[in-house]
Amino acid sequence: MNMRIELEYGIDIIGDIHACFDEFITLLKQLGYSQNNQGLYVHPEGRKILSLGDISSRGPYSLKTMEFFLRHIDAKLAYMIDSNHGWKIARWLDGCNVKLTHGDEKVEEELVQYEKKHGEQQTRDLKGRLKKMLMAAPSHYIISDEGQDCVVCAHAGIKDEYIGKENSRIKDFCRYGDVAGFDERGKPIRKDWFNHHKGELIIVWGHDPKREPLIVNNTINIDQGVVFGGKLTCYRYPEKEFVYVRASKNYSGRVGQDNPIEKE
Repeated sequence: MNMRIELEYGIDIIGDIHACFDEFITLLKQLGYSQNNQGLYVHPEGRKILSLGDISSRGPYSLKTMEFFLRHIDAKLAYMIDSNHGWKIARWLDGCNVKLTHGDEKVEEELVQYEKKHGEQQTRDLKGRLKKMLMAAPSHYIISDEGQDCVVCAHAGIKDEYIGKENSRIKDFCRYGDVAGFDERGKPIRKDWFNHHKGELIIVWGHDPKREPLIVNNTINIDQGVVFGGKLTCYRYPEKEFVYVRASKNYSGRVGQDNPIEKE
């Protein structure tokens, strides 16, 4: 699997969308993308989109968001990496015994409605294409500029020694981060892997919502919890600029101390 992407005209790295399709499209327009005659969002300067994963679940429009990436990945206008929610949906679509919780059940609900409208065969075809896309997503991407590695994108982070490699342990780390068990409420206890990153290579990640981008040791968290009422963030490279769109509402149903954005 080729995990390296050439920078070319620039990459727009997007944090966890979580089915907030309207905010996603607003962000793309703010970044300068517009629809062509085929309905694809293209940038006048030839820039491309890179998603950090978790494009579905929790929010209102999982299918719209996933279909967007189906079309744009096929057209070589976008990239998407593996993630915990994406992997769970992929296994469910593959027929595994997976319990859909934490917002993943909304994907199933949308597919039920899709089948009522479009029929069994078209729904089966869509499920197959979604499974193929999610299964094919790499654990991380490396952005290179004329042979020089510049940026690594991973959903929940990555250890320095894992960069450029792929196996089941690396995939799990990139999906879930460095987790040291669970607390009394069943919440994962996260270890700060980013404190150990060394060198000038930038690591851009999401998964763990922060009110503002967390920048430590050349690592940048750009999950600002749009589905929890926060912001959808883009990190533009090579400009090293942040572009935000605020959420229209909190779509998650989590409030107060249960909301990772509100409790910070």
